[in-house]
Amino acid sequence: MDGAALGLGTFLQHLINGLTLGAIYGLIAIGYTMVYGIIRMINFAHGEIYMLGAFVAVTGFTLLSALGVQSVALGLIVVLAASILFTAAYGWTVERVAYRPLRGSGRLAPLISAIGMSIFLQNYVMLTQGARPKPLQPVLSGGITLWQGETFALGITYIQAFIIVLTVALMASFTVLIARTPLGRAQRACEQDRTMAALLGINVDRTISLTFVMGASLAAVAGVLVTMYYGVVDFYIGFLAGLKAFTAAVLGGIGSLPGAMLGGLLIGLIEAFFTGYVSGAYKDVAAFSILILVLVLRPTGLLGRPDIEKV
Repeated sequence: MDGAALGLGTFLQHLINGLTLGAIYGLIAIGYTMVYGIIRMINFAHGEIYMLGAFVAVTGFTLLSALGVQSVALGLIVVLAASILFTAAYGWTVERVAYRPLRGSGRLAPLISAIGMSIFLQNYVMLTQGARPKPLQPVLSGGITLWQGETFALGITYIQAFIIVLTVALMASFTVLIARTPLGRAQRACEQDRTMAALLGINVDRTISLTFVMGASLAAVAGVLVTMYYGVVDFYIGFLAGLKAFTAAVLGGIGSLPGAMLGGLLIGLIEAFFTGYVSGAYKDVAAFSILILVLVLRPTGLLGRPDIEKV
């Protein structure tokens, strides 16, 4: 393999790794952007909801292994369903307890409440699960070799392919849900004017609660995927992942569903390429530097136009 081919293979491998990581960030970022779009509030506890999903995944896979369940497909379905169920319940509870009573107040009180809920959930998991990282045996191993050279092999693992395919499927499903279902129309109406939406017969409280539940469900899926990808979780993973996902939502244009996904992919690609070509120690610096640069040149984000249809 000559130098040019090796360089191209390395570039494509970083591209696959970046898309995988970006898909996970995008799934989390959608939760931020949906909540902001409908009630104009940053849910800083959303990263911890994602962390709860990851812990449910570790517990679920461990229990299924202890029960002798060998089917990967069955295990994935059961764990995804359990994780979505648990985290959706937490998402609903957080909205009902920490945010709804403050809905009529200024912006500062819900912001402080969100930060407090984030810290509470971190400590809650630390007390109940322990402070040590929780490892998980590989659930889906193996992969496909796309290009084999003398000293380099370009490939995609099964878990990477699963993450990318599942993310695309979820994005398509949510786009249809938002654009063509009564719930999506109710969400868009509440985003435009909650008072008018209530006068038209829309249950605003239920619509907002369902928005939190939907965002938490996507965070649960991200938690399961990242657990399978890295094989270890701890009670602090929600903070950094949540911060990066929030960055992705802002980068793409917070309030925009496609913008959240685009921002997530960009953050993932920036991290992967910076790690591969420069240094992994400063990949976060690179991601946030580009965010600052974009916001200086385009304060609304890449897709955050005033006339864009938001949720």
